[in-house]
Amino acid sequence: MKYLKNYKFSIILIISITLGCLSGVYFKDFSSSISPLGDLFLNMLCTVVVPLVFFTISSSIANMKSIKKINKILRKMFLIFIVTSLIASIFMLLAIYIYNPVEGSNIKLVEGTKESVNVFSSIVSAISVNDFSEILSKNHMLPLIIFTICFGLAVNLTEKEDKRISSFLKKMSDVFMRIVKWIMYYAPIGLFSYFAVLVSTYGPEIIGSYAKSLIMYFIVCVLYFLIFYTIYAFISDGKNGVKKFYRYILEPILVSFGTQSSLATLPTNMKAAEEIGISEDVRNVTLPVGATIHMEGSSMAAILKIFFLLSIFGTGFDSFGSIIIALTVAVLSGVVMSGIPGGGLLGEMLIISLYNFPITAFPIIATIGWIVDPPATSINVCGDTASAMLIDKYIKS
Repeated sequence: MKYLKNYKFSIILIISITLGCLSGVYFKDFSSSISPLGDLFLNMLCTVVVPLVFFTISSSIANMKSIKKINKILRKMFLIFIVTSLIASIFMLLAIYIYNPVEGSNIKLVEGTKESVNVFSSIVSAISVNDFSEILSKNHMLPLIIFTICFGLAVNLTEKEDKRISSFLKKMSDVFMRIVKWIMYYAPIGLFSYFAVLVSTYGPEIIGSYAKSLIMYFIVCVLYFLIFYTIYAFISDGKNGVKKFYRYILEPILVSFGTQSSLATLPTNMKAAEEIGISEDVRNVTLPVGATIHMEGSSMAAILKIFFLLSIFGTGFDSFGSIIIALTVAVLSGVVMSGIPGGGLLGEMLIISLYNFPITAFPIIATIGWIVDPPATSINVCGDTASAMLIDKYIKS
């Protein structure tokens, strides 16, 4: 009974997903017709993301007693983001040495063209907009986060005795977290619809040349989750940290797997982080930033993409230099490019450029990115929570 009480809602979500998958297999027409129910769930989550990010980050910074604390959080955050993404990349690299997912696969080069991408223009577009109204969009999360941090700092430094603005921001943060809880009541219906449509539409396409890669990537993600996130949780708070992590992380995993969006999962993840006991200052800064620029699953996917192409062209990781380039690209894909509009495209074009692959290789890695997106998103989301636990540990120590 204690187990059922702790995991009741997660069990309901698992049942919903299972029923959705069965519906996608046996009732394809019905499953296709209910896609608006899944879209409604995603739309509600995405609608609440922008105000949630603004009020949670700004309220945390505005109410900090010491500005030095935000500097400490940001330093620890970026260091841990880079280190964890590197660990994820190395883990995937070791996995593909043990099992080659390309061997025996019938993957052919097809014609395809993509416009060149200007790296510096992409970075400028990632961190700035030319009109304030554009900040109020989930498509410009980095500019929103940068503006919100500056706004919170300005409030903190401006208010001395009278804390009306800081108090207002804190109350609004609580208001939107309550809205998130209301939205989650609809999650069973939304996830049922999402998985029904996913299986009915894409199920047959997954069975083919890329099936081994999807299975291999999924297994690696599960192992990475069980091994490293257990270690991170243990480092943060011993056995109690592990217990709390596994107790509350299941809902963000299920939502992220269904929506395939770190931003859409952010409200659920922030609720889970609060229940885990991560301090408000840390979770309200780390999770929104992490949902934008910290993608361990994407780092692992980048290694898989590079290995795919190297194997197809008959080279593989034949030198130490090629391994270093692969790890560098993987970390960039997971920490830097994920925050750039079209960052996935930029990362894939960078892979082709650095290794001198023909442009006909682009559809191959684009397809890999598509098929591994659900488990990759789940790892991205879990990585943000585990990193927040580590940051909280080092901030308190």
